[in-house]
Amino acid sequence: MNMVRIFVFSMFLLLWSCKKTTISADDLKYLNGYWEIAEVGFPDGSKKQYAVNPSIDFIHLENKKGFRKKVQPNFDGSYNASNDAELLFVETSEGGFILKYSNDFSEWEEKLVHLDSTSFSVINQETIHYTYKRFQPIAIPK
Repeated sequence: MNMVRIFVFSMFLLLWSCKKTTISADDLKYLNGYWEIAEVGFPDGSKKQYAVNPSIDFIHLENKKGFRKKVQPNFDGSYNASNDAELLFVETSEGGFILKYSNDFSEWEEKLVHLDSTSFSVINQETIHYTYKRFQPIAIPK
């Protein structure tokens, strides 16, 4: 009887710990909006945490095409932005998605490894892992 309980409990834990790890095409809508870098993971295992970011990324994506640009948030809720933007194309690859960027000077790509409404992460060709969190403006009481 104890073996049955252990088996049932083990199966329960296994099923409970399983979570959605794939990214669907419907999830790509979550990329739209303002994002700030939270952490960078390097190939040697070291990590760099970011507590405060003077600039954030704005991503606009529609039908797997769009742009990404750097903006600086202001305390009044507005943003300063330059006219520079990176073109963004999303390509399906091996059950996942590749973010392909280009600007006047270069082209590069990143594999999308996680995406939900509050965070996303990518890994680039040098195996550097970038984790972003949804930007939350600082609210200053009047």
